[in-house]
Amino acid sequence: MKYDEQFKFSAVEAYLVGPAGFTKVAQQFEISAALLRSWVARYRLHGIAGLAMRVWKAHSAEFKLSVLKHMWDNALSYRQAAAVFNLPNASHIGEWERRHKRDGFEGLKRRRNENPRMKALPTPPTRVPVDETNCSHNDLVEEVKRLRAENAYLKKLKALVESVACASEKTQVILELRLEHGLTYLLEAASLARSTFFYQKKVLEAGDKDAQVKEEIQTEFHRHHGRYGYRRITAALRQAGRIINHKAVQRLMGELGLKSLVRPKKYKSYKADAMEASEDVLQRDFEADRPNEKWVTDVTEFKVDGRKVYLSPIMDLYNREIVAYEIRERPSLELVSDMLEQALSKLEEHERPILHSDQGWQYRMPAFRHALDKGELQQSMSRKGNCHDNAAMESFFAVLKSEFYHLNKFSSVEQLVSGLKQYINYYNHDRIKIKLNGLSPVQYRTQAV
Repeated sequence: MKYDEQFKFSAVEAYLVGPAGFTKVAQQFEISAALLRSWVARYRLHGIAGLAMRVWKAHSAEFKLSVLKHMWDNALSYRQAAAVFNLPNASHIGEWERRHKRDGFEGLKRRRNENPRMKALPTPPTRVPVDETNCSHNDLVEEVKRLRAENAYLKKLKALVESVACASEKTQVILELRLEHGLTYLLEAASLARSTFFYQKKVLEAGDKDAQVKEEIQTEFHRHHGRYGYRRITAALRQAGRIINHKAVQRLMGELGLKSLVRPKKYKSYKADAMEASEDVLQRDFEADRPNEKWVTDVTEFKVDGRKVYLSPIMDLYNREIVAYEIRERPSLELVSDMLEQALSKLEEHERPILHSDQGWQYRMPAFRHALDKGELQQSMSRKGNCHDNAAMESFFAVLKSEFYHLNKFSSVEQLVSGLKQYINYYNHDRIKIKLNGLSPVQYRTQAV
């Protein structure tokens, strides 16, 4: 779906001016949070021009390479790079990077439809034109009917869709034109099999078999002001006499975009298998013989005054010292990228530690991995869903929350952030550890040196 400039600006303004985050504003405007993030980034970089309707155009190989170099040098994500260069689709940059990695600069010269690895589209059967000098009157009449049907079909199709139509859309067009033109000619113009047409026709005539139960689900959901999830919605429907399985209710609520507003899910760093995970190099070996040999990192969440705060630290396994950290109100790529930049600045020229994390999406991003490669750090990742592989970092979070977060009450985000900074400084310099011979992390490192 294409959105006009005014709609985009209204959504961006609601996010920038109001207190709600990306998810709530996106739900309000019935768009995805990722799309809203893209609009906000473009508006911040280019103003109202970044929200203008854009037409796709071909880019030179030199331009593509300049985009990739800027993204690598500045440790940007695809979305951020697309916002900087005001490109319509961030996925194009990912495709350029894959082509460059596979074929070098030559891979950037090919256009998308010239990729040799892509399957060629099947060519429609060609019809031999009628020889008007050697055909009968009936043959000419048949050809005229055929051409009229094809012309009518193409006009109707162009008015409905801008891209290649699916079988269902083709069937809808044919049903509208069937009274004026022969079915055989319309099927030929649409390159649609007769059996496919009648199957799609049957599906369209059947309509939405779940329309009634969807209406009942919506009624129950709104009657309880969004407090009910699919389990309680199922129970409410059964009390009303509707026999239905809870899995069916869950599926239909997903189709309707209905989700309980109570107890939103906590932050989870792992989101998808979009990018390959690194192997577990650390293998739960949480001991190090020297400073800056093994690092571990993770992200944890705090809540205060109805808002969330995210802490991303790097810990040195030699003395459990927090080498660097960042605190933000959103778990963005910048949260971990800025933290990594801080940590790299503290390394000596010969030091190349292992950096271990979970399989969070931030650590899988090409920009983050490029920063690791640039600093010549080896990346290590826990197995999927296994927190014990990063137990040292989890242990620090447990200490932090038990000794600081749960013992205090915070009236604002600013107060919490200030307290976190003070505690981390105390943890590094003053808090003694029995395993460190009764010394603080910094004292232990200084004594060893």
